[in-house]
Amino acid sequence: MTKRRSLTDGLKPKKPDPKTEAAFVTGKAAQNSVPDQPTTTETPVPVAPSKPRKASSEVQATPVQGRSPLTTRLRSDLADALKRASLERQLSKVTPNTVQDILEEALEPWLRRNGYLKD
Repeated sequence: MTKRRSLTDGLKPKKPDPKTEAAFVTGKAAQNSVPDQPTTTETPVPVAPSKPRKASSEVQATPVQGRSPLTTRLRSDLADALKRASLERQLSKVTPNTVQDILEEALEPWLRRNGYLKD
């Protein structure tokens, strides 16, 4: 069992081994270091990256384009209503149900109607 030290003794810096310091700085393994894990002759088996799962209710009519971050401020009553609509639609499993998707669906017709978005 390790000898217990007082808190003040634990806060005092230890003098590191110069060989360990040099190995850390140069990136070379120290000669007297103990490996963290035992070495084996087995080669690791590569793991294929998993594909992101898509929920079955997550069907979109148009292909998703890249998204750009946008920060804006809304009136409190609009923000509350939007958040409530999002949560209720998520519970009912109705799409669109995220705040982002609801806003995109609401903005697109306005932008088209006013000539800011072309087909």
